[in-house]
Amino acid sequence: MSSAVAVKTTLAAPFEPIDAERLKALGDKGRSDPSAVRTVKVRTVAEGKRFRHLNYVRDLDAHIVDEPPGLLGDDTAPNPTEALLAALGSCVAVGLQANAVARGWTIKAISVELEGDINITSVWGTGDLSPKPVGLTAVRLKAHLDVDGATDAEIAEVIAHAAQWSPVLGTVKNPVPVEVSRA
Repeated sequence: MSSAVAVKTTLAAPFEPIDAERLKALGDKGRSDPSAVRTVKVRTVAEGKRFRHLNYVRDLDAHIVDEPPGLLGDDTAPNPTEALLAALGSCVAVGLQANAVARGWTIKAISVELEGDINITSVWGTGDLSPKPVGLTAVRLKAHLDVDGATDAEIAEVIAHAAQWSPVLGTVKNPVPVEVSRA
């Protein structure tokens, strides 16, 4: 990764285990009805402080999204593109953890580093409007899975498997119909 961000990738204590039996039951439920679809909802509200937005998910406290100073924000939270990459990294990390537990491995550390390329000259439609891709044009993801009980080849297979079945990675990689309308 080209960015020089130091991130703690190991924990002082072992991972708090997820319940392998409940994980198995969840997998069995998915196999019993592979056509099941769930609707996920988020409500975004402009806070009125430059580009800060409050994102409400379920009954959780608001998740804040902001822009850096170079994009006229106050740099108080990730910007929308960074939040997308964070969601992608978290989704892949969840898949890595679930698959490691399903294989009976002892997890010592999981981290996912992401970076993406984006042309921001259109400035949300107020800048250069010449034809160009809008949004991320490339994403690079490096997954680190440190476990006991697996070979390097098995770890590589689990990383590929988790990426294949990541809902957020699938959404980013594949065209998804999006309907935009006035509320």
